Amino acid sequence: MTAVFVTGSGTDIGKTYVTAGLIRALRHAGRPVAALKPVASGFDPAQSAESDAAVLLEALAGRYTIEQISPWRFRAPLSPDMAAAREGRRIDFDALLAFCRNWPDAGTLLVEGVGGVMVPLDEEHTVLDWIAALGWPVLVVVGTYLGAISHALTTVEVIRRRGLAPLALVVNESEGGVDANETISTLSRFLGMTPIHLVPRRADLDRFARIATLIS
Repeated sequence: MTAVFVTGSGTDIGKTYVTAGLIRALRHAGRPVAALKPVASGFDPAQSAESDAAVLLEALAGRYTIEQISPWRFRAPLSPDMAAAREGRRIDFDALLAFCRNWPDAGTLLVEGVGGVMVPLDEEHTVLDWIAALGWPVLVVVGTYLGAISHALTTVEVIRRRGLAPLALVVNESEGGVDANETISTLSRFLGMTPIHLVPRRADLDRFARIATLIS
């Protein structure tokens, strides 16, 4: 099974949008695919249909349930460690790793992280620790808002310092942001051979299909 971790330079950056687009592109190409959103904060059971996990399930054509793909769900819109503490709970890091590693062979497995790469999961571990422990290729989603370039380069730098090389950088166009092509031009000067893909607003399936060709 091919597995890819989808992370971002911050929260509300478009990780779910990109992951759902990749699911549809892979399915359209006839490639079996599953997707997980193991950890979610800001989850309102009364509005579960609007959650990130629900967006992934829609792209997967309802193959799974929210409970199956997103077992660590918390109400408070805070970092997972804080949101869990509000409920007298905590994320068992080893159980989280096992959940991802032991998912049945699905051809391609996409695992969407939570928040940015340095978001705390518990007292000791961040999303970056999660990525490093799995050791899977990582797709980094960034925006084009003012400040996005610094956030993107910082994210890639901390990933590289853990001995990991991003599979690609996906620039998800922010509403009212800095020109996307200028953003990519600047990023490319600093990121060397790391592939950079633009996802414009209202991107079509072909755009995601090009990114999906990196997943093999």
